[in-house]
Amino acid sequence: MTTGVLIFISAISILSSFVSGIFGMAGGQILLACLLLFLPVASSLVVFATVQVAAGAWRGWLWRKHVNWTLTWKYIAGSLATYILMRFVNFVPSKPMVYLGIGLMPFAAFALPKSFAPDITRRGVVYFCGAIVMLLQLTVGQGGNILDVFFQASPLDRKTVVATKAVTQLFSQVVRIFYFGAIGVEAVMEIPAWAWGCFLATTILGTSLAPIVLHRMTDGDFRKYTKTIIIIFSAIYVARGLWLLAYPE
Repeated sequence: MTTGVLIFISAISILSSFVSGIFGMAGGQILLACLLLFLPVASSLVVFATVQVAAGAWRGWLWRKHVNWTLTWKYIAGSLATYILMRFVNFVPSKPMVYLGIGLMPFAAFALPKSFAPDITRRGVVYFCGAIVMLLQLTVGQGGNILDVFFQASPLDRKTVVATKAVTQLFSQVVRIFYFGAIGVEAVMEIPAWAWGCFLATTILGTSLAPIVLHRMTDGDFRKYTKTIIIIFSAIYVARGLWLLAYPE
């Protein structure tokens, strides 16, 4: 990685954390896609998780009064069950699998009848949500799109959605660091200390700017824009995955 690449990733971390700070989503997809252009999958996932931990922790702190802790603890319980099972599997996905896995799952969720909409506030659904998102985190590298779908179908207001997702994803990112860390540690160690400092500082900056926009947004606009973003990024990921299958790097 050159200095130019590291500066580019730092700039992208501002944008990604700003977007995630507003919608609680999408920013991670931007960051991961950029990292995958320059790093191996395992290393990308470790860097991605580290930056996301900083963003999620800061976002959770900024919106701490709006966190739904009942949902959060149940989500973590479902996630832990999957994590324990996955500890027995040493699996690193290919890049096409990462892109296709992230892109196709939301379309499958949106295709469900409204009566079967995956509402995270429905009884027992949050446990399944935690389990399936953790499975995706550890196999295709990213489950944020699916988590977004569960929140999109719920009656929660925008601030509660952003705050609760920040805390649940903070847990998921920490788990991912431990899961992929040993695999990607050699490449990650090549990134200089000052670069990590830049990544974290720019992430906090982008996250801190986001509340300015979220305060001015209505819940209706929040849901409309969220669904649009999910569809756009899912389509991009599917297209990228198909391209890599047709023309392997």
